[in-house]
Amino acid sequence: MNAEPAISVRNLTKDFRIGLKGLKLRAVDDLSLSIPRGQVFGLLGPNGCGKSTTLKIILGLVTATSGEISILGLPSATPAARARTGFLPEAPYFHKFLSGRELVRYCAHLSGVPSDRVEAAVDEALALVAMSEASERRVGTYSKGMLQRIGLAQAIVHDPELVILDEPTAGVDPVGAAAIGRIIEAMRTRGKTVVLCSHLLGQVEQVCDRVAIMDKGRLVLEGAVEEVLERRDRHVLTVAELTPAALAAAETALAAHGATLGSVTHPRRSLEELFRELVTGSRDA
Repeated sequence: MNAEPAISVRNLTKDFRIGLKGLKLRAVDDLSLSIPRGQVFGLLGPNGCGKSTTLKIILGLVTATSGEISILGLPSATPAARARTGFLPEAPYFHKFLSGRELVRYCAHLSGVPSDRVEAAVDEALALVAMSEASERRVGTYSKGMLQRIGLAQAIVHDPELVILDEPTAGVDPVGAAAIGRIIEAMRTRGKTVVLCSHLLGQVEQVCDRVAIMDKGRLVLEGAVEEVLERRDRHVLTVAELTPAALAAAETALAAHGATLGSVTHPRRSLEELFRELVTGSRDA
């Protein structure tokens, strides 16, 4: 197993100059992050927290002010790193006159899929996102959910090791969002690393192995989903044969009243509760 993480971000900072006076806006502030291979990683935060800027810097679409980034052990923004990465932006635009199949085939050629493998790669990508039947229709006729699924197909047609999804369920109804969640799980089963940026915290909680939460350009929390959602400051006692007298006497008197302490665990908050505790709100507000 390769010890190199899928993405390594070290001391990343990004400043933008805004307005006529060139005032500095710090979008990302000394961010360090390591994303393991073969997992679904959720990158969360309110609007304006810097998460989309971080993704664009990782992909080489925006230049960092300072810091180091590697993808799959390679310097980011290099052709070798990009060839092993798939990307679905938050608001993708596709030529409406193309059919879904033509779009995915075009992206396969752009991504360097060998000519003798293109049609098979297109078929595999369309099948994975459940768009085979609709693939001959024009993209202009697709619903929002179908557009996101065909966007996923173009992101994975070259069989990348790393897939970055920026708000893949934006504007999609609950049924479509659930379908995209199943596609993400299928990619993990195939050994892909998926970085998911989403505001659907319930879905993130279900599909992600690890999460990181950003606020005002800084990392405020990172860890395995099960670990970060545990309330370590509280405990749940599971008691067998609990009598009213034992309940009133509480934990120290349980044994005296014949009750057996079955287990001690930590209660679990929802990801939405944790998110609200950690972030201060959107910069847009």
